[in-house]
Amino acid sequence: MSFYEERILPHLIDKACSVGQVMKLRSQLVPRARGAVLEVGMGSAINLQFYNPGTVELVYGLEPSQGMRLKAADNLARSRVPVQWLDLPGEEIPLPDNSVDTVLLTFTLCTIPDHQRALEQMMRVLRPGGELLFLEHGEAPENPTQKWQHRITPVWKKFAGGCHLNRPIDQLIEQAGFDIRELDNFYMPRAPQIAGYLYLGMAVNPGAAE
Repeated sequence: MSFYEERILPHLIDKACSVGQVMKLRSQLVPRARGAVLEVGMGSAINLQFYNPGTVELVYGLEPSQGMRLKAADNLARSRVPVQWLDLPGEEIPLPDNSVDTVLLTFTLCTIPDHQRALEQMMRVLRPGGELLFLEHGEAPENPTQKWQHRITPVWKKFAGGCHLNRPIDQLIEQAGFDIRELDNFYMPRAPQIAGYLYLGMAVNPGAAE
């Protein structure tokens, strides 16, 4: 990777994904994780502070960026839950079938190149009845915001680590076979509308009766 991708971009992404309102949403979602957890796109590990050590056994942190893993050192040192790094892309999850109880996605699906394969891999490793917790930004429901998202994304993703502004997050999750049980959509206050339409929710692997 280039110097920009390894040294500058991780810092920019970390700052953008840790503003006050985003952290408040993380603090509401992450404590719901249970058992063995797979966090896809762990980044600088800013979610670690919100895991409940009484309900989480282990967090597998999937993060292909060496720059992000280096930036995560301080958060790892303070973690109250054990963490095991998986330094592969989201499309290649090196875990057995049905091996995790929770999958966590926070501002990750926008950047994974092959999001369909990645979601299929998440479904594979998530036990039947297990939960997918997600907090993502994506395609807005109306124009002109949606129109601008589609127009800007080809240039935006070149400078934002592959980030797509226009992915319909709920549709992608459902197309992978997940059953969405909870979903809130809203614009994040004080954020640009093209990058601030959020999808917050929970889906399950419906592979067997709960």
